[in-house]
Amino acid sequence: MEMKQEHKPCEGKTSDTLYKIGMFAAMNHVTVKTLHFYEEQGLLSPALIHPENGYRYYTLSQIAVLHQISALKLAGFTLEEIARINSGADEEAVLLQKKAELVAKIADLTRQIAVVDGYLSKKKTGLSAPVLIKTIPETTVAFMRIRLDSYDGLFDRMPEMGALMEKAGCECALPEYCFTNYLEPGYKDADILVEICESVVEAKTETGDLRFKTLPEIQAACVFHKGSYRTFSGSYETVLRYIEENGYEIAGEIRESYIDGVWNKDDESAWLSEIQIPVRRKAGASQK
Repeated sequence: MEMKQEHKPCEGKTSDTLYKIGMFAAMNHVTVKTLHFYEEQGLLSPALIHPENGYRYYTLSQIAVLHQISALKLAGFTLEEIARINSGADEEAVLLQKKAELVAKIADLTRQIAVVDGYLSKKKTGLSAPVLIKTIPETTVAFMRIRLDSYDGLFDRMPEMGALMEKAGCECALPEYCFTNYLEPGYKDADILVEICESVVEAKTETGDLRFKTLPEIQAACVFHKGSYRTFSGSYETVLRYIEENGYEIAGEIRESYIDGVWNKDDESAWLSEIQIPVRRKAGASQK
């Protein structure tokens, strides 16, 4: 049905064709209910409301407005935000704000996907959990700096450090945080420079080779490793690949934190450690 708006022939022009609400809805693949709702929200009002029967009519020129509403909704805009644009708000500012929100959501979803992927692959990698970027808070540690002939000698030196800590009157912090700090980059078979560290409540007087310092808060790529230390290489490969693929770079000495081990678990398969690699974003790397 077509309804012509009244006009005077001497004006020499034709009024827009008016379409009933049902026809206009069908033309644009929306429901009549949707058009009523947009009218209530002040987003799209009929071009004409018949004064006697209340019928609503729309023009072809209003299709552009309807399409804009649909497109902005698809982009994640709320009806309130769309109304702001339609009422004369700075459209570019609103769009840029929405883009920033969407980019942040993409980053959150990407991180969630990475966690899910990590759990899906943990059976293949032997990991107890996927790689995570987390904050390791500032901590005061008692430490001994030593050179090892081999990695096997590490735990032979820990009882010596424990005796010095007892002599100095150290109180271990809770939760316990015992780790090895590797001071030189790359893998070495021998002459390995490390610091054996234990988080303490407060620094005490230096005793023998035992020293104290406060380590700053860091962001670290972390992964749990279950089992023998001889299989660390697979876990290191996983966390280093994560760092590279997600736009990070190593930003400090690598730590190996020991949670369960030879001191409390007889079965090597029950040993639990955490590799902690300080990281920062590469310059120009996009946030994932």
